[in-house]
Order: sequence, then C-alpha cells, then structure tokens
Amino acid sequence: MNEDTLAHVDLFSTLDRKELQVLAKSCQERTYGAGSKIFSQGDSGVGLYVVKSGKIRLTQSNNPDRAEIELGIVGARQVMGEMALLDDLPRSATATAVDDVDVLVLPVWEFRGVLRQHPDIALKLLAVLSRRLRKVETRQREW
Repeated sequence: MNEDTLAHVDLFSTLDRKELQVLAKSCQERTYGAGSKIFSQGDSGVGLYVVKSGKIRLTQSNNPDRAEIELGIVGARQVMGEMALLDDLPRSATATAVDDVDVLVLPVWEFRGVLRQHPDIALKLLAVLSRRLRKVETRQREW
C-alpha cells in the first residue's frame, strides 16, 4: 500500500495514518527503466518523487561547457523534487535511473489541493522542513 511507503519517508514521518492515506490517494505509480531520464535540469517541477525501489542518480550542470557534477544517489524510501511542491521554479538537477526504478509521484496540483482541505498536514510538513533547514544552517556554520 502506498501509505506504507509514504510512512517510511522522513518528510512524511509526522503524519498519522489517515493523513498518509489522503496523500497516497493523490500519488501515481510510475516505473522507469535503467538509464531513463526521470526529469532534466530546467524542466518544470511537476511534483515530488518517492523512490519505492531502485536507485536514481542526481546530476547538475552549471555551465554548458562543463561536465555534469554528481550530486548523489537517491534510493528506496527517499524523496526527490520536494521543492517543486513549494515553489514554481525549474528543476535544479537531472534525475536518471541507475537501474529499474519504481516511484510514487505526488503531483504539485494534487498536493496543494490536499493542503487546502487538510491544513494540519501543511503545519506538520512545515515543521519537518524547518528541521531540515536548521540542520543545513548548522552545518554551514561549522565550516
């Protein structure tokens, strides 16, 4: 069940079962073969991806003359593209399936509709995102 997948994702860890079910109903399942581009840097951000199985390589190119820089690998129970839920900016990286990948896609328009109907979900997600931001700021101060 998709709510079980969402329950194991840090971003949704504070949501209760009913809230997870509401979000899960808005998700779409997709499969990508090894080597497939899931999205490209500069594309419109249409939603968040939760990896159910497989691995995805995230890369970025800041200059057309330079080679891509690997940002990392995303695997099962991890999320990518969550900023697309909050802003309307283009994708900041390219996501490519390393092997066969199964994902849940939460489209931005579905997500925003859920938040309008269930504002408690929004408050819980804001708390999680705030904790993430604090971790990043703390790491930067340590440098």
